[in-house]
Amino acid sequence: METICAISTPYGTGGISMIRVSGAESIRIADSLFAGRASLAEAKGGTVHFGRIQRAGEVLDEVLCSVFRAPHSFTGEDTVEIACHGSLYIQQTLLQWLIDAGARMAQPGEFTRRAFLNGKMDLTQAEAVADLIAAQSKAEKDLALSQLRGAVSHELNNLRERLLHFTSLIELELDFADHEELEFADRSELTGLADQIADKLQALMSSFRTGNAIRHGLPVAIVGAPNVGKSTLLNALLGEERAIVSDIQGTTRDTIEDTLVIDGILFRLIDTAGLRQTTDTLENMGIERSRKAAENAQIIIHVTDDRTTDEEPCLGDEVKGTVIHVLNKADLQPTTNSQEHIAISAKYGEIAPLKAELVRVARESMQTSAVMLSNARHYEAVSRAHDAILRVQQGLRDNLSGELLSLDLQDCLSALGEVTGQITNQEVLSNIFSKFCIGK
Repeated sequence: METICAISTPYGTGGISMIRVSGAESIRIADSLFAGRASLAEAKGGTVHFGRIQRAGEVLDEVLCSVFRAPHSFTGEDTVEIACHGSLYIQQTLLQWLIDAGARMAQPGEFTRRAFLNGKMDLTQAEAVADLIAAQSKAEKDLALSQLRGAVSHELNNLRERLLHFTSLIELELDFADHEELEFADRSELTGLADQIADKLQALMSSFRTGNAIRHGLPVAIVGAPNVGKSTLLNALLGEERAIVSDIQGTTRDTIEDTLVIDGILFRLIDTAGLRQTTDTLENMGIERSRKAAENAQIIIHVTDDRTTDEEPCLGDEVKGTVIHVLNKADLQPTTNSQEHIAISAKYGEIAPLKAELVRVARESMQTSAVMLSNARHYEAVSRAHDAILRVQQGLRDNLSGELLSLDLQDCLSALGEVTGQITNQEVLSNIFSKFCIGK
């Protein structure tokens, strides 16, 4: 493959910038511009060398060159990482000199794509690299790091290997179709395995709601009657005037969203229109969106005050998230926390007990599974694998032939293989890696 290069640090001026070069000619190309105590061509892998970048007598910069020799590098190829000063002029000139010397600009995600193609990581791990770079919270970082270390891969590969064993035995039966009395695959054992795999896949699918929430922020809906202080609470949590606060009922006509990190956990806060009976068409549309937000949220902060009456519309039976009951305006009539509610004063920012409860509920919800799906592509493929294994279970109950069972087993294996990249196509790869930054 061609030798590629790119700036791997963020665009702009900084103290240090790093330019990565990878491919069979990377060491030779970098060495053609490097002047140090020794040639990079003679350097051992895993070593760092100080010197100058120069061409035709012009010195560009003093740099540190890290040399990695295949296969002991991120991409599995010979790689040089050049740390230079973070001047835009130096970065762009060095990049141009590398291209003039025989490299070409890397495409988005091409370094990680080569790592995948060279067997340094599977597809779930490659995607975790992008997730790790984009992580906005400790929880998101931990989840991406777990996947980068192969948590999802190991789980799915284990299931796939066990299925492959039985599929091979059934295929062997088909080779001896003239001898109907031969049965290499024990149907009762296959039934037990199918049951186990169906349960495992169902657990993975169930983990997606939490995994996806960690990745994009746990959805927290702030709901309640008008004028109980929902928008004031949103502003207090964010520490800024994000929502309009007014004594006029129905001021909030639509949901307002923003994100907040508390103790390393990313929350996606959703301020909603006040729940009440009204004939105002626009306000009713906002109230309906409020109910939808509550239905889809994993945590609901139900805000009341001493003026809230029993006639106020309730949340509804569709709410499935954890409800935190909050009694606001404690500054007007001081009260203490109880099992029924948490007393706060959003107006004066006295919300520490609520923050602590948000973190407690979030951590409790994130402990549902040791292995979590957080990627929609993984969820879709695992869902297809689950549908296929359900058909295998039904086929075993109906005593179907090995030929028909084999088709569904192959569908399951194929879907699992798509997650880790054992089975894939160029269109899928191009779509995945096009979302990466160029230097990664």
